[in-house]
Amino acid sequence: MGILSDRQNRILALAREIGKVDVEKLSTSFKVSPQTIRKDLNELCDKTLLQRVHGGAIVGSGIENVSYEARRLLAPEAKKEIGKAAAALIPDNSSLLINIGTTTEQVAHALSDHRGLLVITNNINAVEIMKNFLGIELIIAGGQVRRSDGGIIGVAAVDFINQFKADYAVIGVSALDEDGTLLDYDFREVRVAQAIIRNSRHVILVADSMKLERNAPIRIGHISEINTIVVNNDLPQKLKDICRENGVKIVIAKP
Repeated sequence: MGILSDRQNRILALAREIGKVDVEKLSTSFKVSPQTIRKDLNELCDKTLLQRVHGGAIVGSGIENVSYEARRLLAPEAKKEIGKAAAALIPDNSSLLINIGTTTEQVAHALSDHRGLLVITNNINAVEIMKNFLGIELIIAGGQVRRSDGGIIGVAAVDFINQFKADYAVIGVSALDEDGTLLDYDFREVRVAQAIIRNSRHVILVADSMKLERNAPIRIGHISEINTIVVNNDLPQKLKDICRENGVKIVIAKP
């Protein structure tokens, strides 16, 4: 793999801590030119330790996801706006399934003024957010708790979700491929997400634009199984065409 310089080691450590590093900020922090930082990032990416994205790099998306706390720091404003836009699509007096994810957490926050909602989730963080919302009745799945993010996963969680037929679902994914494939890292969480899709009448996918720049190894399904996708930027033309061909509505969340 080769020996990393001290600066590259520090850049890598920072990326693993916060999820994403920015060329301009690194240039200022290390007092070197942006060109030098780009060279460092390119070398780290060549070693598959990081993955280049616009303006910087993220932790390499191989078989493991970025830590949950780090993901909370990635595109927080975009996720907040996506959360508001997705929540606006969900009417009062309806039932809703929500899976684990930092963007679905933002949907949970945005449901605070809803009334008459029944929310079923495998997301402990969403329960913590919504537990005092007077207009929402909460049901939490049973099963194995994944320590890394508070997700409830496994066969028991899938069996639990299969008891319901919800009006709406809000799901997040780790990556969205250019051919419309929905991807994640943990097959146990994938099974839960698949059950949520099967047991919902209207599925809303929430995905910030960084999901289009990443990859993940496990297939959840295809965007054709989704009814609405809420994003913070316009989709690439190929994905827009796939959505149009399959009747998937695109909602672009704006501040």
